[in-house]
Amino acid sequence: MCGICGVVARETLASRVDAGTVTRMRDVLLHRGPDGAGLFHEPAIALGHRRLSIIDPAAGHQPMASDDGRFQIVYNGEVFNHPSLKADLEAQGVRYRTRCDTETVLHLYEREGERAVERLRGMFAIALWDRARRELFLARDRFGVKPLYYVHDADGTLWFASEIKALVAAGAVRPALDLAQLPDQLANHAPSGEGTLFQGVRRLPAGHTLLWRDGQVTIRRYWDLPRPEGDRLLRDADVVAEYRERLEEAVRLRLMSDVPLGAFLSGGIDSAAVTAIMSRLTDAPVRTFSVAFAEREANELAYARMVAERFRCDHHEVVLSPQEFFGLLPRMVWHEDEPLAHPSSIPLHVVARLAGQHVKVVLTGEGSDEMLAGYNRYRVALLSLRAGRLYEAAVPAVARRAVGARLAAMAPRSRTARRLHRTFLGRSADLDALYFENFAVFPRAWQQRLLAGGTRAATAGLDPYAAMHHAYDAWDGAPPLERLLYMDAKTYLHELLMKQDQMSMAASIESRVPFLDHPLCEWTMRLPSRFKLRGVTTKWVLREAMRDTLPAEILSRKKMGFPVPVGAWLRGPFRALLERVVLSERALRRDVLDAGAVRQLVAAHVGGEMGHEERVWMLLNLELWHRLFVDGEPLDAVEAEVRGLAA
Repeated sequence: MCGICGVVARETLASRVDAGTVTRMRDVLLHRGPDGAGLFHEPAIALGHRRLSIIDPAAGHQPMASDDGRFQIVYNGEVFNHPSLKADLEAQGVRYRTRCDTETVLHLYEREGERAVERLRGMFAIALWDRARRELFLARDRFGVKPLYYVHDADGTLWFASEIKALVAAGAVRPALDLAQLPDQLANHAPSGEGTLFQGVRRLPAGHTLLWRDGQVTIRRYWDLPRPEGDRLLRDADVVAEYRERLEEAVRLRLMSDVPLGAFLSGGIDSAAVTAIMSRLTDAPVRTFSVAFAEREANELAYARMVAERFRCDHHEVVLSPQEFFGLLPRMVWHEDEPLAHPSSIPLHVVARLAGQHVKVVLTGEGSDEMLAGYNRYRVALLSLRAGRLYEAAVPAVARRAVGARLAAMAPRSRTARRLHRTFLGRSADLDALYFENFAVFPRAWQQRLLAGGTRAATAGLDPYAAMHHAYDAWDGAPPLERLLYMDAKTYLHELLMKQDQMSMAASIESRVPFLDHPLCEWTMRLPSRFKLRGVTTKWVLREAMRDTLPAEILSRKKMGFPVPVGAWLRGPFRALLERVVLSERALRRDVLDAGAVRQLVAAHVGGEMGHEERVWMLLNLELWHRLFVDGEPLDAVEAEVRGLAA
């Protein structure tokens, strides 16, 4: 895995492109590639690369040039069908100088141009310069496992990088909050579309290419998930057997490595399945890595150990204290470039750091939930929609309003009332209310109270769920569950993949996601819904495929989703972080959020009201992001303050 960056300008603006600037960009990405660095520079174009050596460590240095010097490539990722593509190219007379998949991408592009990416099976972010046509080609893998951000200036200059901080280091953008993205951020943990919190910085969408020529940019989608094919007559046993074969192939392909590899093992079914398959495909014990907190409700180590013992893994664990957790928070915000969407980012980095003591590559279970309806919210929302329509038809509106108001009044102190209020008993029987608003951190009504007057005016009329609505509507006519899965694959999954990439790369570890092998996902998406969600059973086909392999306790346990007791910590021993960061004069005078609303929210959380954990976490992260990027405060200074408050 690597870090890539670069800049290209019109020839009349060649002075904008200098080697020193791209070297600064490149070296901000040191953590993504500590094994080597490279630079290509000629008038109006520069490409930078940091290398984490996985395949052919002795060769394969980048930027890599074609034999005739016409093309230059910098590349981040792994192409897992590289061996078969290499064999095809060699049969056509291509002579290889390395064993690297980078060279395969380069040769394919020489022959097939933009269509070359359609033959790549894996995860990648690619930048390829064509000297003859003076074109820069960028491409991102189908699910966006590997990040790629860019700035396109008014004069046509294009800057790109694996991480936003490299664009900031180059001066391509002056860090400022993009208010247009704020409603999306507040509702959905992170921007769901192509925008970022940084004004002027966009991300290349997953499954898309970007072609720059003479200052103009053309973006093209080269892949999308296929629509489901209807409720076909398929035998359960046949589907389960084929799924097992396809998943095993996806894992086997991702064992391609010239350096040691292992697996993250949470104790859930996804990572357990990957570990079990790896154990069948490798001769040596699989190295597995787990992380937990001392608190019982946030500790899955017993399940991870059960899997590790079953498959005789070389197992390693780490327990993270709350002091260590908060001490790492500013640095992880810096690594992620945006406020941490989920507290689980920090333990993910800690387990990646542990893995880095033993391996360079890990396989993970990411992506299974979005492909196989693994989140309970799918079942709950669809059931509530059906029941809600009956309820609205049978019960007068005045009675429904009275029930909803009573549940709303009880919800802050009653867990049962809070759960009922999130169903059709407390909300309208429509998708916005029962899915988008229900699972938002700050729903629309909350945002109206939270935003300062000027911010509220600047964001008036913006739909915080616009990207989700767009994706959901794209599959109009498909079954509701499939539409939700497609929508989350296009939005929420990206957020999780960026967490996986940036937290592992912060420890210089490459993570691979076999559940997002695109042929497997294309096949899975075409399956009828019953093979994903059957009754109350989520991920039905995966559970059946692993029934004779995994312990029964793993197959039947409820999904925990790596809980972090951050709400209790911020209510108790670490409340000073809210008082001295979120409620600081510095934070409140930004005039982005209403000071009174923020004070009320913090007081409600500290006073014991339920349901505010994600909200105070987001406000803490948003302020740290402002300090690190917008204010430009040194990372070590922010770390020192937070560690002092968390001592």
